[in-house]
Amino acid sequence: MKKKIVAKRRPSWDEYFLEMAHLVSKRSTCLRRSVGAVLVSEKRILATGYNGAPSGLKHCVEIGCMRQKLKIPSGERHELCRALHAEQNALIQASLHGISVKGATLYATNQPCVICAKMLINAGIKEIVIADGYPDKMSADFLKQAKIKIRKI
Repeated sequence: MKKKIVAKRRPSWDEYFLEMAHLVSKRSTCLRRSVGAVLVSEKRILATGYNGAPSGLKHCVEIGCMRQKLKIPSGERHELCRALHAEQNALIQASLHGISVKGATLYATNQPCVICAKMLINAGIKEIVIADGYPDKMSADFLKQAKIKIRKI
């Protein structure tokens, strides 16, 4: 008797790297939003990042969220946060290890904020693939002006 071979559905590259971003986001120490980012070039992971306090400093999960206490809405007053964003941490990790991200694609669980968008523009990121939006119209406008393609999967 012949065994029937059942074709297994493999995820597309976009699905694969976006799922990696979701996995990375599980390391987040933010109490309000867990974000993960993966920088990719030629189907190879260059660096990852999640949102959390700088190395060696206490995380919000340990001491509470200043933004929550001050009732600051999402997408506003980014400077009043002890955490770095996932995109920032991914860029910093690449830099620490001497990895160029010029021409790379960013896979992220959320659309970058305007601060991250400016960094991504200057780092030479060519495309951003996201799972979800973020309430920051200026970010979307900047990325459009810089001709960085954004795709939501």
